Order: sequence, then C-alpha cells, then structure tokens
Amino acid sequence: MTTWVGRTAAEISAAVREKRVTPREVVAEHLARIERLDGRVGAFRAVRAEAALAEADEVAARGDFAELPLAGVPVAVKDNLAVRGESRRIGSAATPDTPAAQDHVTVARLRAAGAVVVGLTSVPELCVFGTTDGVLGIARNPWDPTRSAGGSSGGSAAAVAAGMVPIALGNDGMGSLRIPAANCGLVTIKPGQGVVPTGEGDGTWFGLSENGPLATTVEDARLMLSVLAGTEPGSKPGTVAAPGVLRVAVSLRSPLAGVTISRPYAAAARDAAGLLMRAGHQVRRADPPYPMSLATTSLAHWTAGTAAEARPLDPRLLTRRTRVHARLGRPFLRTVGSGASREQLRRRLEPFFAEHDVLLTPALARRSPKAGPWHERGWLSNVLVNTNYSPLTPAWNLTGWPALSVPCGTLPSGAPCAVQLVGRPGTESQLLDLAGQLEERNPWQRTAPMD
Repeated sequence: MTTWVGRTAAEISAAVREKRVTPREVVAEHLARIERLDGRVGAFRAVRAEAALAEADEVAARGDFAELPLAGVPVAVKDNLAVRGESRRIGSAATPDTPAAQDHVTVARLRAAGAVVVGLTSVPELCVFGTTDGVLGIARNPWDPTRSAGGSSGGSAAAVAAGMVPIALGNDGMGSLRIPAANCGLVTIKPGQGVVPTGEGDGTWFGLSENGPLATTVEDARLMLSVLAGTEPGSKPGTVAAPGVLRVAVSLRSPLAGVTISRPYAAAARDAAGLLMRAGHQVRRADPPYPMSLATTSLAHWTAGTAAEARPLDPRLLTRRTRVHARLGRPFLRTVGSGASREQLRRRLEPFFAEHDVLLTPALARRSPKAGPWHERGWLSNVLVNTNYSPLTPAWNLTGWPALSVPCGTLPSGAPCAVQLVGRPGTESQLLDLAGQLEERNPWQRTAPMD
C-alpha cells in the first residue's frame, strides 16, 4: 500500500491531480500520524480533523482541480495567522478564544491553491521568544525531543520535521522561521519586504515580520513561496540580480559581541562554502561591517514589537517574561516606528552587498536549549539563551532583505545542522537556487525517524 506520509508537497499534489489518490486519503493519513505522534512532539495547538476531511472533499469537487499547485496537500498554520472558523491564540491566555471571521491572506492563498489546513501550530506567547513553550504547550524537536523545536514558528517546524504535514506556514520577525528550521532540518526562506503579504496590524512588528514556508525540500519551499507571493505556480518570486557564477562571502563572525559560533555550526558553513566553490561559485571569507549598535537596535525593535502587540491585552493574563519584554519596549515605540535605525543599518551594509552577491553564515551559534517551561523563568534568562544560540538572524529582519536556512551536515547528537544564505532585495530565487545546489550535492534525510 502506498503511503503519502513523508512525501513532498510536489509529489502529493501531482498524485492528487493525476487521480492516483484522493485529497481525503492524503489528509486522513496525515491526521492519523498527528494523532499518533503529537503527544510526544507538541506541534499543534489545535487539530481540525473533521473540518480538514470535509475541506479535502471540497478540493476534490472543485472545477479547477487539475490546475491546483497544492491540490490536496495538508498544511499546518502558525497560530498567529487567522484561519476562518478557528481562534487565534498566539500562545497566550490573554487572547480571545473566538473564531476568526475570515482567513489571513496567506491562508486564503494556500486554500485557493488546493491546500487543506489540518491544524494551528504552537507558538510562544505573542511569538516573542526562540523557544516554543507557554501555557498552551511545549513544541519539541522531533530529531531530539529533549530539545526545543525553536521559535517562534516552532510548532510549524516540528510538524513538518515529524512528517505530520509536508509543508507549514510560519513567519519571521527576528529569525522565527530560520531558527526552528535550522533546529529541525528544514528549508525555509524569510522573503524580502513586499514579496509575501503580511496583512495589517501590530503583529508585523513595525514591518520586521515576513510570512514564509517551512518545507523538507527546496522544491517545496519554492512552490509554497510562489503560492504565498501570488505568482504563477512554478515561477520564481523575486528577480535574479546576478545569475550564473555568484560571489559568495563566507562569514563565521557573530554579529553580537561576546557570542561565539560553536564548532559544528562553523564547520557546516565551511562545508557549504566548499560545496558552492565546487559548484563553480567565487567563494571567499569576508565579514559584513556589523555596527556595534546592532545589539541595542535589535533589542529596541524586538521589545517594541511586543509592546505594540500587548497593548490591547490584559497584562494580568500575560506571563512574566512577556510583561517585562513589553514594558521595556514601550519607550522605543516612537523611535522604532520612524524606521531611521533600520535605514541606517541598510546604508552601512549595502556596500558589502555591492561587492558580494550572497552572504553565507552558520544558521545558529549552537543547538537549541532544552525543551521545557522557559515561560516560567525570568526575562533575562530567556533573552540570554535566545541571543546566545541565535545571534545571526535579526540583522536581516532589520534590513528587510531575504534570508533562508538550509540543512548542511549534522550535530554530534545526529540532529541536523544548518547554514544561512542572505541576499539583496529581490534575490529570493537566487538564494533558493543556491540552496538547491547544496541539497543536490549534500542530500539530507527529510524527516526525523520517530516511528
């Protein structure tokens, strides 16, 4: 008997369109896997079993069935994006448990492409931290359940890595796609500003947050990105600034003073550099001119984004680390909203990207922290553990430039390791092309061995 669990979104949608399998059969298999495994993983805040099966039947009955790029593909949605008929809790007891009247634009685009939403995934409260835990649950890394899946799209990443869905929707305000993707051995891309709609409201963290895909292959990440961006299926969002041989800068330097890159992640970046060099690219060591002020700029935006999102909520229902984070951000609301510090950072880094087409770095500085109730610990403990393991992502939210995480090698524990690729605006396709070359030359196991 053919099983569709563990297959890619591209494989599933092709089989559904060719009527080798029905959407209901595909969705039912994945729901069964969720029921079997999620007690160990904690990927989902809510599972839409009956609704998903009904929607799978609706996909099968559509008149444009043969043209749907994601026909019958089960997808998980991060629980800070509205799904019609479901509550949007954002990992908090302070948010209302009332159904959304309509889908977020990205969810609507996935559904229009034939995808079936099977559930909403766990996030840390208000998506603030790089560990997914809170009063609504803990998301664990399927490769090593003693470790956090990362955050804030940790539930979405865990769901894909455990084979509970082939693709998932998340977003990234300070690394919230790239951090859990790197932990869980997935491909993701934080697109540049304007490529994928963000919707309205404070949840965009003053324009820092971008919605994007989590997938097991570069092909699936590209396919899902094209749907989210509203381009033709199979087309490549963004424009390629420098096709063919690319000038790749490799940096092993942490942007934050005092934070070092651990040996496995530095080795992964060196290995990726070697693979790209053998693919014909011009690769050399070069460090971006990160300003000393980057840490304070990042902290100001990080806390101010939380302050804006917490404003309408009852602070008594927020966890202590979130209350402290929001309180620290209130004085920065006006200055962060002006965008001046972000523009200053872009001007400082633009000359570097005039000399180099792509920046290659480790995705993380070290493996994720132990899975557990980090929301019960103090604010400083959370901030220190976050910055010590994920210092390499925030700069590219501040600039608004595209950045992706792609697996490369393994940690001593056997869990996946990863690297980050960063490009100028409009180079999403170029970054995915490079990630595809890494995938071709160093293929990885797509999902964690949990059965």
